[in-house]
Amino acid sequence: MRKVFLAFLLCCVAGAQAQQKSLEGTITAREKPVGGATIVLAATPYKTVADSSGYFVLGDVPAGNYKLQVTAAGHLPATKIVTLPAAEPLYIELQPHAQNLDEVVVTGTLKEVRRTESPVPVEVYRPAFFKKNPSPHLFDALQHINGVRPQLNCNVCNTGDIHINGLEGPYTMVLIDGMPIVSALATVYGLCGIPASLIEQVEIVKGPASSLYGSEAVGGLINIITKKPETAPRFTFDTYGTSWKEWNADMGILFKAGATATALTGINYFQYNQPYDKNGDHFTDVTLQQRASVFQKWSFKRKRNRLFSLGGRYYWESRWGGDMRWNAQYKGSDSIYGESIDTRRLEVLGAYQLPVKEKMLLSFSYNQHRQQSYYGNTPFHANQKILFSQLTWDKKLKNHDLLAGAAFRYTYYDDNTPATAKEDSFLVQNHPDKAPLPGLFVQDEMVLGKNHRLLLGLRYDRHPHHGNIFTPRFAYKWTLDEANMLRLNLGTGFRVVNLFTEDHAALTGARRVVLQETLEPEKSININLNYTKKITTGNGSFIGLDASAWYTYFYNRIIADYDTDPNLILYNNLNGHAVTRGISANVDVSLPNGLKILAGGTLMDTYIAEKEEQGNRVKTRPVLTERWTGTWSISYKIRSANLLLDYTGNIYGPMRLPLLGSLDPRREYSPVWSIQNIQLTWAKPESRWEMYGGLKNLLNWTPARNNAFLIARAHDPFDKKVEWDNNGQVIPTTENPYALTFDPNYVYAPNQGIRGFAGIRYTIR
Repeated sequence: MRKVFLAFLLCCVAGAQAQQKSLEGTITAREKPVGGATIVLAATPYKTVADSSGYFVLGDVPAGNYKLQVTAAGHLPATKIVTLPAAEPLYIELQPHAQNLDEVVVTGTLKEVRRTESPVPVEVYRPAFFKKNPSPHLFDALQHINGVRPQLNCNVCNTGDIHINGLEGPYTMVLIDGMPIVSALATVYGLCGIPASLIEQVEIVKGPASSLYGSEAVGGLINIITKKPETAPRFTFDTYGTSWKEWNADMGILFKAGATATALTGINYFQYNQPYDKNGDHFTDVTLQQRASVFQKWSFKRKRNRLFSLGGRYYWESRWGGDMRWNAQYKGSDSIYGESIDTRRLEVLGAYQLPVKEKMLLSFSYNQHRQQSYYGNTPFHANQKILFSQLTWDKKLKNHDLLAGAAFRYTYYDDNTPATAKEDSFLVQNHPDKAPLPGLFVQDEMVLGKNHRLLLGLRYDRHPHHGNIFTPRFAYKWTLDEANMLRLNLGTGFRVVNLFTEDHAALTGARRVVLQETLEPEKSININLNYTKKITTGNGSFIGLDASAWYTYFYNRIIADYDTDPNLILYNNLNGHAVTRGISANVDVSLPNGLKILAGGTLMDTYIAEKEEQGNRVKTRPVLTERWTGTWSISYKIRSANLLLDYTGNIYGPMRLPLLGSLDPRREYSPVWSIQNIQLTWAKPESRWEMYGGLKNLLNWTPARNNAFLIARAHDPFDKKVEWDNNGQVIPTTENPYALTFDPNYVYAPNQGIRGFAGIRYTIR
């Protein structure tokens, strides 16, 4: 009997020991291992870190039910209920975080690829990034992206463009879902009113992409990717106001129409109607605006999951700025100065995958932009229509990924200025500009081995005025290991120009435009070297490094000469060359304690080398081009209080400013200046509600500091008291000692000082 009892006791001990089980498994994300992931059994001391293959083991864990928590930098946390002993190893799939380097991008190669696999460096920014400093339009929202700078071009109507790596706005192409919707007139006024509720991500490519996108894609691309209706939230609402009495509302609605169609509607409304003159020049500091935008995107289910989407946007805006006494009755008069702009814009875009065996996609867009404007007593009425279509063929072969396409772009442009006037039989008649621009392109992305990819591309365009244009492209990616990648890109760009839709100074009435020759298209050659590195530590911390060096050489560059005559803007092709070169770096840090840091800096050298009559080359620095910039976004999550603290900012080095002459008392160079913001957001986990608020422009910085004035001769905007000599030069007088004319274009930073803001968000998934 004793032997039986001992045998039973040994079995119990063995059984108890058998219950001390090991828990093992693998952590992956998008079918790739996640090394360095932290695995914790909640409310127990059991904790470990996955190795480089994503494998982990927790030893000697008592039998029972546990809550398994997995965290990894660059990924969303995951929770899983496990029971021990487990019948088989665990397999846990993590979802990449918005700032992860392995997101899907389309802009660099015109097809969906993982960011790490793309031979073209693409920066990706998700809605969470833009929520750190909520803005009423995309123009402002880009101010905290390294190497990208929204530039105001007028103190009165607050128009602007987007600079990339020191190149002006006309060199930046802005796309919506890959379609060139935002171009020409829209680069001045159309960047506003894109509903934030519809943005899935914003992709940025720095450097020329003309081999895929044609004209305007010389300095870089900004591609706004809208959400897919089948994956968007059912309802979103976001509204906020500021202490300057600005109000912005954004709403997204998802609904299904039958079994095969899904539609996503986005509505944006912005209002600012409180004139302020805090710098004391009797002109509005910020343009008064009212705008509404409605965007709808449809997605249709088809056999074999073929793509068919259709979208449209209608945009309406009315804005004015000028003398604080101005109202609509003074529109177009020369008694009280004001600039008023009324804009109506219609956009349609879509994509249809052909019902054939091969993967062929037809993309198309159409936009019509009507503008009724008055700059003082100078009217500017314009009508622009752009039709674009593109057919691509995507074919994958062994070690080759081919893309070929045909594109057609037709631009109709008409206005009441000399831009569309032509002298015919001694009579000046209106001749709208009609420019068909067909193009063909092909690219081949080759896999040269496990760690090497090579992309070769070529585009051919036929312009009605400039003839044949070829733009080749070369891209090479070398994956040194899982954490280090090197990319080399070489390509050319070209740009055909419409001066009156790109240079606001040509419209103000303050200067007269003179074309000194028949302008040829601008062309450029660019080389870009990019290095990325990922560092994952044992405690779950993540550090990402992205660094680039670039060199761009321009010839036939079109130069606007503001210096020769203060009353004129003289345009001609550069007799020489222009260069922009520099280095930039971004650092992305994510720590387990809830601290996230994204910081970047850019150093650049931009100059124009022009040949004088004596044969010497003289270097000059373009106006409104800084030598260095810095941006940062610092976030800290206080989990116990459900609070998120965001501190964002930028800083800019001195830039040369457009003076009116040697006697102009305003500063020739801007000082170092910075815009900084802070925000606090409260949201419970899984809650539909968010509340946020904070301060914008903490330092209360405005360009009026240390300047005698910003707008030249704001008291005499129609130059009624200005005197000229026989050569058209302004004469200094007692009333006008600095020999100035009215000019609102001395601007480099926003005129809005410190202001508070508060808002709420509501989301139904």
